[in-house]
Amino acid sequence: MKGKRVFVDSNIWIYLYSTDAKALIARKTIDKHFKNIILSTQVIGEVFHSLSRKGIRSKDEARTIINDLIESFTVVDVTASIATRAMDTSIRYGFTYWDSLIISTALEHDCTILFTEDLHNGQILEKRLAITNPLL
Repeated sequence: MKGKRVFVDSNIWIYLYSTDAKALIARKTIDKHFKNIILSTQVIGEVFHSLSRKGIRSKDEARTIINDLIESFTVVDVTASIATRAMDTSIRYGFTYWDSLIISTALEHDCTILFTEDLHNGQILEKRLAITNPLL
């Protein structure tokens, strides 16, 4: 898997920091692809919000987690061109705008795998991005 960029959606990160039974699977996924993971500013915001809103972690703890993610992984901004591409992706595939923003960010940054539980496992988008649900 060396050199292949992967994008990890917020739901996988949230499981990682929860007490849910899926935390172990999330950990294995992150560990296996650690050097190749790309995060977006959207995912960072979603993780902070979900961890603190759902009571999984306090806001201070969630902030510490986010700081660790920022220090450990490549973080990319959601740009106007990615947002525009997301609208096109939403129209073309019928995904929500927010899921399309994740997809578009992954595509823009040459990721070959998108780990998420929100989309269709096994689907290939744009002939180069594999949607993979590691929790199945």
